[in-house]
Amino acid sequence: MFMVVVVTLLVILVTLLLRVAYDTLLCYIVTPRRIQRIMEKQGVRGPKRRLLTGNISDMLSLHSSAISQPMKSITHDIVSRLLPHFAAWYPQYGQRFLYWNGIEPRLCLTETELIKEFLAKYNSVSGRSWQQRQGSKHFIGEGLLMANGQQWYHQRHIVAPAFAGDRLKEYSGHMVECTKEMLQSLRNAFESGHTEIEISDYMTRLAADIISRTEFGTSYEKGKQLFQLLTNLQTHCAQASRHLWFPGSRYFPSRYNRETKAMKTKVDRLLMDIIESRKDCVEIGRTNSYGNDLLGILLDEMMMMDREKKMKKRGNNDGFSLNLQMIKDQCKTFFFAGHETTALLLTWTVMLLASNPEWQDRVRAELKEVCNGGIPAHEHLSKLTLLHMVINETIRLYPPAMVLPRMAFEDITLGDLLIPKGVSVWVPVLAIHHSKKLWGEDADEFNPNRFASKSFSSGRFIPFAVGPRNCIGQAFALMEAKIILAMFISKFRFTISANYRHAPEIVLTIKPRYGVQVCLEALDK
Repeated sequence: MFMVVVVTLLVILVTLLLRVAYDTLLCYIVTPRRIQRIMEKQGVRGPKRRLLTGNISDMLSLHSSAISQPMKSITHDIVSRLLPHFAAWYPQYGQRFLYWNGIEPRLCLTETELIKEFLAKYNSVSGRSWQQRQGSKHFIGEGLLMANGQQWYHQRHIVAPAFAGDRLKEYSGHMVECTKEMLQSLRNAFESGHTEIEISDYMTRLAADIISRTEFGTSYEKGKQLFQLLTNLQTHCAQASRHLWFPGSRYFPSRYNRETKAMKTKVDRLLMDIIESRKDCVEIGRTNSYGNDLLGILLDEMMMMDREKKMKKRGNNDGFSLNLQMIKDQCKTFFFAGHETTALLLTWTVMLLASNPEWQDRVRAELKEVCNGGIPAHEHLSKLTLLHMVINETIRLYPPAMVLPRMAFEDITLGDLLIPKGVSVWVPVLAIHHSKKLWGEDADEFNPNRFASKSFSSGRFIPFAVGPRNCIGQAFALMEAKIILAMFISKFRFTISANYRHAPEIVLTIKPRYGVQVCLEALDK
């Protein structure tokens, strides 16, 4: 009997070891070689892959070299600085090339017609890869930005009402009030003798205040701790590709993993306090609604699902459930996306207008004509043509998403190209937006006139992506940017400071490393 047990255990152990060996061989050798052969037969090549790390060390080396070079002037020729691996490999391998982030194959695709087809047609069979999801797991979790398949579909359906037309009009009131407070703060600083200010700090605080009020129904001051924690967590998780380049690394007791989980726990605890206080108000009868903001919409939806389950005494037919962790992930997603990208759009726009005063004057004249010197109403925004052109040119030069990644979950035929299952398609938005082939010889220059005509191809201008998975908050962000910029430009004339050092860098998004310093002149003394 004893021998039977021993033999059985040995058989199980050997089977497990063989399974691990088989999976390892498949993951690190067989599958990569198969994908490489398929791509090479189609003429798609790239830099040589290392067994475990792929091309990570090459990319890190190129990045370190590029970022170490100081920028001596304000130039928007930034592709070689922010996407140095693209700048190095595109001339060598062409419009399509394959490189490896650890064991993840990434197909860099720059052909605009294929990009449009891929983003519009293959949403159901493509999405975020394991590496992308793990890298942001502790930062924004599995909210809308990282969800795939039916999970993404349900989340999009639940969140969509928060960005409907009538709701956007309600948000505009918060945006105006928050901007008034920011302008008063600028006025106070100016009257105290601070004619030079660091505008990115003001814009970051303002955008955080607006998203705090529209998402949580609270002000920036109350959400300050959450804001700071998420900012630190974002910076930390931006290093994920250096730490999560192969399966299993997330379980290592490394310093990176320990620090990440500790920060994530603090963020979740703070969000849970906000959620519990909202639930308590309903339970004690102080209100019968969880609120009209994003958090309220999500809590109402979760409670409705719970009631339906109890009535049916079974789970949802489609297997989707909205729980507290998903609500927290959704809140983190929109807090990041709702303040980070808008704050940077505002900061870069001010920098560009400060460096191009003739366009600043043109926009100011338009505001005076359309708004008659007053605060822009919702119906004024569509008439601010020049301001819209300036914003478009800003997000062309400094797009909110530098790349658009989508992994193929099954074999996909795209034009004449077969993309095997397991390949991540990486669309280099920054490089496409700066392509001289697509935009002309002045592609690296600030020229809003290029958006005077609406006839340009959507495939070459994709700051918010295209297709079903485009940015759900696009209208929110553009409305917010127009209101804030209109009010700011009407109150101040500004020029770029001699202390400004132009040094864009990547921390998930494109940020000014040393901030943006501008000199103010009040227009209504």
